[in-house]
Amino acid sequence: MPRKILVLFTILLFISLNIKAQEIELLDAKDACVGAMQMEKYLPMLEDKAVGIVANQSSIMDNGTHLVDTLLSYDVSVVKLFTPEHGFRGTAEAGALVASGIDEKTGITIVSLYGKNKKPTAEQLQDIDILVFDLQDVGCRFYTYISTMTYVMEAAAENDIPMIVLDRPNPNGFYVDGPVLEPANKSFVGMHCVPIVYGLTIGEYALMVNGEKWLAEGLQCNLTVIPLGNYKRNAIYKLPVKPSPNLPNWEAVYLYPSLCLFEGTDVGVGRGTKLPFQIYTLPVVNDTVNLTEYAHRYRFNEQKLNLSWILDARKRLENDPKFFNDYFIKLVGVSDLQQKIDSALSEDEIRSSWQDGIDNYLKIREKYLIY
Repeated sequence: MPRKILVLFTILLFISLNIKAQEIELLDAKDACVGAMQMEKYLPMLEDKAVGIVANQSSIMDNGTHLVDTLLSYDVSVVKLFTPEHGFRGTAEAGALVASGIDEKTGITIVSLYGKNKKPTAEQLQDIDILVFDLQDVGCRFYTYISTMTYVMEAAAENDIPMIVLDRPNPNGFYVDGPVLEPANKSFVGMHCVPIVYGLTIGEYALMVNGEKWLAEGLQCNLTVIPLGNYKRNAIYKLPVKPSPNLPNWEAVYLYPSLCLFEGTDVGVGRGTKLPFQIYTLPVVNDTVNLTEYAHRYRFNEQKLNLSWILDARKRLENDPKFFNDYFIKLVGVSDLQQKIDSALSEDEIRSSWQDGIDNYLKIREKYLIY
């Protein structure tokens, strides 16, 4: 082999191996220093303030201690807790209303943001000087913690209350995919015109909501994001606690964006089993598909929504008139995806119809990347 060709081959091989090394890693969330751990950056902001905290079971420090307990140990005046879907201890099922009450451990009042109101009222905020938001997101538009964050930001802006977002890793932050939500389909499971998988940490997402003036009436809140340390966007993060009851492990979190599409159909996704969001079960034919091995095999190179499962399910149940339910359009955020699946378009054909929307979104997203 001539020397120049050999040198070129060696360079290309090195580049190839280097790209391989940059592929999706599986890391522990403790490998990224979460915003909550960087107390020197936000404790001074809480000094002599009445603090309201938006939190749940995922709001923990590296040693497993809850953020609220930690702040109390530093004599921070925590006067009220706000909790999203699933509740402060994370035990309520998806869609179940969450009641307000008192935290048994601390005696602090808990205000539900998934009950009578999803947005804090002026009355609920009247005794608060500053808000701290710390929830573990999973990077999907229909995962409601970002909707809760939006409403809290909006209430903070309306009541002139500063807000701190303590950033956490996005376990699905390594790709962007899916149709961009159409404004006509806005709901609590999709408030903003972003793809299903949007590739931002929750702190970056807050910056985007604020910067693009997506709050009501174009309001902007007094927002501070405490960033992560040592965060790698090109990684799947194993979370220390379940972000919600049916996402018990990294496999479920990884599969969730694709399998959640079945929530708008009569196909089951393993709720109530030992493998929620790791299997799907077809009615009528009574066939269960286990995707745990798939997650282990393809996590390094499957950087997109997998549409093959819902396309295959629709084909196998082509005579099922109730395959889709009324929730599907709200869930996916666009009115034509159901028809495309019914028409048996290929995965590539469907995905290509999203591309212009994704390209436009990426231009917006670029402005708010911290990492």
